[in-house]
Parts: sequence; structure tokens; C-alpha cells
Amino acid sequence: MKKKLEEIAKEDGRFSAGALKFVYEGLGYTAKKAATEPNHVTGQNLCEGLRRLAVEKWGRLAMLVLNRWNIKATRDFGEIVYLMIKHEWLSVQPTDSIDDFNDVYDFKAAFKDEFQF
Repeated sequence: MKKKLEEIAKEDGRFSAGALKFVYEGLGYTAKKAATEPNHVTGQNLCEGLRRLAVEKWGRLAMLVLNRWNIKATRDFGEIVYLMIKHEWLSVQPTDSIDDFNDVYDFKAAFKDEFQF
């Protein structure tokens, strides 16, 4: 039986259960809106989908919410994805790598500068 996301988050200690749930929700959101292949979302596509979802959900507070969950860079999305892969919540293809999540965009530019007046 799979562990619950809350259990995984507590055991791992890096990210809150809210962070894991957000990334999992974002995967479904991205698959519907931006997947380039059926049944597969790339790391870059997922990062962009998570950016859009965060802005839709929290607007100018998106970076604050993500930072509170200890998500400070797109690599953190990858760390969460690979944590969920380890616990069989997600699957990975041979062409996928955690490095696909490195520096996809700058958080300050994506979540703060976008809302400058």
C-alpha cells in the first residue's frame, strides 16, 4: 500500500504535504493544458504548468506560498516529483532526469516581477 502524501512529507522533511499535493495537482493541470506527448509531462512543461497554476491560485502571493513550503526554485519541483516517484505516486521514463527541472525559470522573475506596478 502506498504511503499518504502527508506521511511521505513528514518522513522526508524537506517539503510540506501541501507542497506535494500542489505538485501532484499541478501534474494533472499541466497534462490537460500543456503536455506535448500523451501520458507524459516533461520537467520543463511541469514547471511552467506549476507556475501558471500558482499564479491562478494565489496571484501575487504565489511566491510567498511556495517559499513557505520550502519551494524556492524549479529544482525543488523536481525534488518533489522524484520523491513521489520513489514512493510510487508517479512514474518516470528513461529519458527523464531530475536535471530537467534545473533553472527552468527564476522564481523572482516568474512570481514577483510579473506583478510589478
